[in-house]
Formats: sequence, C-alpha cells, structure tokens
Amino acid sequence: MKVGLFIPCYINAVYPRVGQATCELLTRLGCEVDYPLEQTCCGQPMANAGFERDARALAERMDALFAGYDYVVGPSSSCVAFVREGYPRLLPDYRPHACVDARIWEVCEFIHDILRPTHLDARFPHRVSLHNSCHGVRHMGLSSPSEQHVPSYSKLRDLLAMVDGVEVVEPERRDECCGFGGMFSVEENAVSVAMGRDKVRRHMATGAEYITGADASCLMHQQGIIDHDRLPIKTIHIVEILNSQS
Repeated sequence: MKVGLFIPCYINAVYPRVGQATCELLTRLGCEVDYPLEQTCCGQPMANAGFERDARALAERMDALFAGYDYVVGPSSSCVAFVREGYPRLLPDYRPHACVDARIWEVCEFIHDILRPTHLDARFPHRVSLHNSCHGVRHMGLSSPSEQHVPSYSKLRDLLAMVDGVEVVEPERRDECCGFGGMFSVEENAVSVAMGRDKVRRHMATGAEYITGADASCLMHQQGIIDHDRLPIKTIHIVEILNSQS
C-alpha cells in the first residue's frame, strides 16, 4: 500500500527523530512510504485561534498534495483529528470519501487497525508510563475514556505488548489532561503549568523511567516541566519505542 507520510510542523522542527522513526517503522511493516517535501502546517493553530479563512488555504494545499496516496499517516492525534473533523468544514469544494480527511490515520491507529501485525521486531527494556492524550482518547479512539461506561481497551497498550522487555504502567487519573491544549497553554499559562506538574508527578509515582504517548505536543509540554524542575524522568514518543532496537 502507498502511504503518504504527514509530519506535523512542530514535529518537523522540534522532534525530527519522531518523523524518522515513523517512516522506518512503517517501512519495516511493509508499507511503501513517501514523504512529500512540499507539505506545510495542516492549519490547526490558525483554525483553533479563530482564523479559519487563513487555515483554508493550507487545507486546500494539503488536500491536493496528498491526493495520490492510498493512506495518509501521521504521528500526531491532534493534527490528524483536526484534518478529519475540520477539513469537511474548511474545504470549499469538499468531496466526501475523496478528500484527505477520509484517508488520514494516526500512526498507532493505522498500525493497530489496518496493518494488524502480530509481532514487532523491537526491544525496549524499560518501565514506561502511558500518557493517554485528550485527542487520542476522545477523538481518535486510541483508548477507552474513563468517564464512559464502556469496555476498557487501549490500542497503545496492545502495540507496546509486542515490544520485548518493556513494562507498561499507567498513572492515577490515566486520561486526565496534561494541560497543554495548544493555545490554552499560551492563554492560560499558569493553569496549564499546574496541570502539567500534576500529570508529571502522577507519572513519576508509577516508578517509570519514561512517559510515552502518541502526541508529541503533550510530551513536549511535560518535558518542559521535567527540564525546568529537573525531575528524574524522560519523555519518548511511542513510535520511537515501537521502532527501537536497543
């Protein structure tokens, strides 16, 4: 299958290793992966700030750029969720089932639901605390929301179970927000930091060496708190674990 790799702008600028790990992992799992060099921001920051007219041009560009792929896959729940939910509203000549929103997948969702591997040739001998991000849980369905009376599941746990040596734990209030929330972290900085500190300390209480999850933005927020407070824990994107050979 032909996969167009969508790497969100903040991952490209701050965490290029996450994009590289995503490409390597999908290739090892048998996908024909292509990375369109002309891609830019999907438009989420502008649209979320109320500037949908400015975001429309980016949506049109992305829709055209990824037109020739069977699947579009990206390592960011929030960006993928925005394309799925926002593009039908933003694109002026929207065509159901033909536009990019109908073919875009978050990478863990894609591996779990479409590729369905039974084993990953990966090893990560560490205890990791699983961060269930708000978009991943409530928009992408990567795990069951704790506030709903539904059977418990976690696609992230399922994938990590295929990695040799890893021990997976979850913090108290497992899917409570870390406080990032994009523009929220700018407009309500003090509240955002307080929420992030609470979240990091709950992850630390598990005895984990790493915090992992599917949203680099949430991990970035928590890593900033870890660095500022000099805390003995690290963050790592889940694709880096799934692709790890250590």
